[in-house]
Amino acid sequence: MKRYLFPDDFMADPSAHVFNGRIYIYPSHDWECENVENDNGDQYVMKDMHVLSIDGDPMTGTVTDHGKALDIADVPWAGRQLWDCDCAEKDGKYYLYFPLKDKNDIFRIGVAVADRPEGPFVAEPDPIRGSYSMDICVLHDDADGEYYLYFGGLWGGQLQRYRDNKALESAYLPEGAEPSLPSRCVRLSKDMLQFAEEPRPVQVVDADGKPLRADDPHRFFEASWVHKYNGKYYFSYSTGDSHLLCYAVGDNPYGPFVYQGVILTPVVGWTTHHCIIEYEGKWYLFHHDSVPSGGKSWLRSLKVCELTYDADGRIQTIDGGGTGE
Repeated sequence: MKRYLFPDDFMADPSAHVFNGRIYIYPSHDWECENVENDNGDQYVMKDMHVLSIDGDPMTGTVTDHGKALDIADVPWAGRQLWDCDCAEKDGKYYLYFPLKDKNDIFRIGVAVADRPEGPFVAEPDPIRGSYSMDICVLHDDADGEYYLYFGGLWGGQLQRYRDNKALESAYLPEGAEPSLPSRCVRLSKDMLQFAEEPRPVQVVDADGKPLRADDPHRFFEASWVHKYNGKYYFSYSTGDSHLLCYAVGDNPYGPFVYQGVILTPVVGWTTHHCIIEYEGKWYLFHHDSVPSGGKSWLRSLKVCELTYDADGRIQTIDGGGTGE
């Protein structure tokens, strides 16, 4: 069974967490626009974000829209396109991490802080030093108590413009048998406002330990998410132009992660972006598709379904119901 969570508005890219016993969802907010759909994602004009919460079971509970939690008009360094966000709690404060293009049209990662999980959030005056690209996930690791931030996306996400955390003079996308571009992982500072180290590549490798090739339909493209199951780290991600959600498993937050399989087959609409959480002993996949908008990939709607594992910890593939077009 699958459920559309919030039919009253177009939202996408869900990041969900359980705070104070309640599920909170941090989605991006799609708007109708006249921009031409292109590989840079100019059709995704998102300019604010709302926070949703669910009263009880995500498949049946009432969904509450807590209203606008952050607006680019309130971010001092903002240019345009407030894309995928995530939130973490530490010592009673809530930290919202968001990608946003600065006034030079370069994606940076910002932080906004609130006293409640629903916000409103107040943005820091500057983006995180050394930050770039987009699609944010934050893991609070119960093994060491640290917070790890994952980020990165190709094409419009600008990841191809960087190597070893330095901007390239000319963007470079690997092709064919070359290793694919990886996501990034970085430990956060104790105050949650900066990187505590240089971001590291998150390698997805095959059974022989070799990085997935650039022409592999299961290679990383965007939408990192990390959760833990039976002590293992599950790194899941979107493959972009092959329209899959895939996952790999590792022994620590940085990886490498060994490729395991497909979580979700293509949906209606080009993009696939998700999160995975546990709630009261069950596991759930939150994602989006474009069925309610008639297939418009820039007007997406939030969806949830139950996720299951087999006895070996493998995630059972879910039918997305579309072709990725």
